[in-house]
Amino acid sequence: MKKLMNLKITLLLSISALLLTSCSDVLNTEPITDEISPPQEEQVITTAADAELAIKSCYNSFGIEYWQFDYFFLGDAGADVAYAGADQDAFFQIEQYRIIATNYVVARDWNWLNDFVKRCNLVINYVNDVPDLTQERKDEMIGEASLIRALTRFQAVQTWGDFPIVTQYVSSINNENFETVYPSLYPARKPIAEVYAAIIADCEVALAKAPTSTSSASSKYKASKNAANALLAKVYATMPNPDWAKVIQYSDAVIAGGYTLLPTYDHLFDSNHEGNAESIWEVNGEGNGSNIYAWCTDVFLGQNWKKFNTPSHTLYNAFIANADTKRRLSTIKRFPTTFADPYWATYAQFPYPWKMRKTDGTQNFYLFRLADIMLLKAEALAHTDNLTGAMAIVNQIRTRVTLANVAPATSMDDAINKILKERFLELAHEGQRWFDLKREGKSIEVLSQQTYPVYNQTTGITTETPMPYVNNLIPNDLAWPVPQGVLDNNPNLTQNPGY
Repeated sequence: MKKLMNLKITLLLSISALLLTSCSDVLNTEPITDEISPPQEEQVITTAADAELAIKSCYNSFGIEYWQFDYFFLGDAGADVAYAGADQDAFFQIEQYRIIATNYVVARDWNWLNDFVKRCNLVINYVNDVPDLTQERKDEMIGEASLIRALTRFQAVQTWGDFPIVTQYVSSINNENFETVYPSLYPARKPIAEVYAAIIADCEVALAKAPTSTSSASSKYKASKNAANALLAKVYATMPNPDWAKVIQYSDAVIAGGYTLLPTYDHLFDSNHEGNAESIWEVNGEGNGSNIYAWCTDVFLGQNWKKFNTPSHTLYNAFIANADTKRRLSTIKRFPTTFADPYWATYAQFPYPWKMRKTDGTQNFYLFRLADIMLLKAEALAHTDNLTGAMAIVNQIRTRVTLANVAPATSMDDAINKILKERFLELAHEGQRWFDLKREGKSIEVLSQQTYPVYNQTTGITTETPMPYVNNLIPNDLAWPVPQGVLDNNPNLTQNPGY
């Protein structure tokens, strides 16, 4: 008992010190005026101004490394859309499926996603008791925070599998509340099914309380009801034992929400059509000095240092083989460069990702857009034996870029492969591919086939050579390790197999 008491006191002291330095850090965003009033023992958010800053902090999550950089890197370079580029081993580990538990990118993403949940918990826990807010605004904030929390947990469960479910915002710790707040400070991982249940519950709160989706651009920058429909469609398609009827239900709700495909594909990315008719939920880069300074473009595009997410030969060759010129020119841009690269030797025409092009911090990017959800519905139709309906949607997406219809699907697997191929071409460099392949159980089959061309200067013959790291992919490679530093600090966590 004495040892237990000493441990308790030690934990109280250390956690209190951490809270003194980290509670405000969690909510600090740029500019510094975003700081929420100092936490109090009972009611952390006491005014409408505090509440607005708290929900703003939730949205400011989209200006952080996870969403600006790592999300795209995992979705693209973690699959066959891109090579890692740049020169950092932590990213090469992700590209080459040899991640170790001390990888700093893995650690920062785990910490950021848990931090984003904490920001949402602050709003969800306290905003209802703020006296000078209307109930309508309180409900909107709770709906928005619930959907951001759901999206955050969805990213986490797809990446790590089992993940903590923390719903309590801890503003202070003392001897009286230690036992109560301990599970929130040192949470265990919850089974995947429980995480998905929590995500669905948050989405349902968003459907009831989040702002109504409208055709205005500002509506598309919000966590709205139709954004909740889009997320639910993804969730029911991705969870164990997918519910394809639910995927169709929520996809139809999105499709009926007044969205339309833009007639010109490049208008999705030329920055002259932000908040457009195809956009469902879009991150709004607001420029220098703002809360969401969109620095992501500089990570992927430019000549001042070697960039990340170099388009792969697999992607480029797929565009060429399918005569998919319109999407290729919107997705890949070639510039002269002097940077070395093991897979692209023609430096005079080096490829860069081109969907994010603005370099002044005002670049927008999509969380959900209509073509994504339409193709997700096609997956659901294929899984429910409506192969004709599935291919009709694929052909609708292809018509926009003046491509011929695909051949009729001969089986469910043939239909799924055609849909995944269309998603590959349509959504390349939008952070989707890694998650698409995992959802359909195709990761090892597809990623193991990656090759790159090798030119023999003596014979003048170019041969396709297997990537050096794809022959030993195993299921354990499809989940990231829990960061070692997090494991060391939390005795209630367990590691994923193989790490």
